[in-house]
Amino acid sequence: MATDHEIGHGHTHLFLTSLRTTPDALLRLVRDRWSIEGWHWIRDTQLHEDGHRYGGNGAGAMATLRTAALNLLRLAGFRSIRSGMQAVMHDITALLAMARRRPQPNPC
Repeated sequence: MATDHEIGHGHTHLFLTSLRTTPDALLRLVRDRWSIEGWHWIRDTQLHEDGHRYGGNGAGAMATLRTAALNLLRLAGFRSIRSGMQAVMHDITALLAMARRRPQPNPC
């Protein structure tokens, strides 16, 4: 079992499961799950997504706009969603400049 000690976080996480699989496959499953949970945590704590109650197509439309906003902030180089939102929330020029930004080609 790989632990967070191996990647420098200093925490050990233990999991109990009845799933019959290899340790590597289990580790991949757990990391995939927490990667999704991390995304939802950002959406709720920074965008307060769980507090909104949109009906019909509104829920999907707002989720799409939130995803676009998060992706634009990352594309603009903000590692912190909060600092990115604070940088552009009252500056329409900066917001529009982010929307026009093109992704850099991946050197890999």
